[in-house]
Amino acid sequence: MSAPSRRAMLAQAGSVLALSAAPAIAATGPDFPFPGGNGARPLASDFPQKGAMVLQRSRPPLLETPFTDFDSSVFTPNDKFFVRWHWSVIPTEVNADSFRLKVHGQVDRELSLSISDLMKFKRVEIAAVNQCSGNSRGFFEPRIPGAQWGNGGMGNARWTGVRLSEVLDKAGVKSGAMAARFSGLDEPAVSDGPRFKKSLSIERARRPEVIIAYAMNGKKLPLLNGYPIRLIVPGWYSTYWIKMLSDIELLDAPDDNYWMKTAYLIPDTSHADMKPGQTGVTMVPINRMVPRSFITNLGAGARVKANAPAKLRGMAMGGDCGVAKVEVSGDGGQNWHDAKLGHDEGPYSFRQWTAALTMGPPGEASLAVRCTNTIGETQPDTPNWNPSGFMRNVVERLSVTLV
Repeated sequence: MSAPSRRAMLAQAGSVLALSAAPAIAATGPDFPFPGGNGARPLASDFPQKGAMVLQRSRPPLLETPFTDFDSSVFTPNDKFFVRWHWSVIPTEVNADSFRLKVHGQVDRELSLSISDLMKFKRVEIAAVNQCSGNSRGFFEPRIPGAQWGNGGMGNARWTGVRLSEVLDKAGVKSGAMAARFSGLDEPAVSDGPRFKKSLSIERARRPEVIIAYAMNGKKLPLLNGYPIRLIVPGWYSTYWIKMLSDIELLDAPDDNYWMKTAYLIPDTSHADMKPGQTGVTMVPINRMVPRSFITNLGAGARVKANAPAKLRGMAMGGDCGVAKVEVSGDGGQNWHDAKLGHDEGPYSFRQWTAALTMGPPGEASLAVRCTNTIGETQPDTPNWNPSGFMRNVVERLSVTLV
């Protein structure tokens, strides 16, 4: 899949988005099996550049990928890629000709880069999963306030752009710089709202996989996914993947803005786990992703032939590294069998797996799948809990009927 040529990108003078105040409800959507219920969600079909999406919230848009769309390819189609914004003031039009990316702060030279300027840097491409920190939050028990995502607050794409490190080198990072802080074109809806900003250490920002992307899956970014450019931080949760990236500020001290100091914090414990009501737990900014895996060719309640091989298919991710092994179980996790791994698209991508699992006699059965990544981390058998509903990656189980 080829990315847009420089000429094609520069010819795109702008992208127009008209946010609907009342999205059209195309059909009844999923009814997620959340603890305590309230899991029914509609499908919305009239968000710009988007197909039918699970509607979690209309303003600012929170759109979840229908889970059946993950079965067709390890790469999530642009029109089905999940959407998550923090503030409702989102530009409805961005003109690529006049757009500029500002680089300033602890640098030798301030930069004001056009799309044309960015495309003069060496073009790179990387496959990487973008996953909301709170993906699957609706399954936490006790329940937690916030967007009640199912498992579709994630997506995988081939991202095309330029290395952030090369842009920083052009600006000349001063020796005292400690962090790079990023922000986009979205704005708070209230005057005292904290503008959405996230930062990376200089060391993390300079890693070769961190890029400024202008294309995904060979096409320009949809506006709701960050057109004209966004930050890509493979292996880390999407809170750092700033959309409509317009400002990079180099800081000479750790970033203490609201979105780093107060929001998006996790317990500094194994698996970001703590007990409800527990106090005295040290909290740190969320960072690296952890392994996950799913069955994609069957849904809950599927009817499967008894006493016969069942063909299973799904996808897995290693988190901030590659997938080493995927295992499946037909008895809820009592016995495990190795699955066959598909093509490796890179350490930060989804990886498809397949398996033929002999099923038992007629009745109810629980299928399960788990992933082990290349640094030896395996999905846990019991879920974690924290007050923000972050980093869920418990072994997934799927109830089916054998007939």
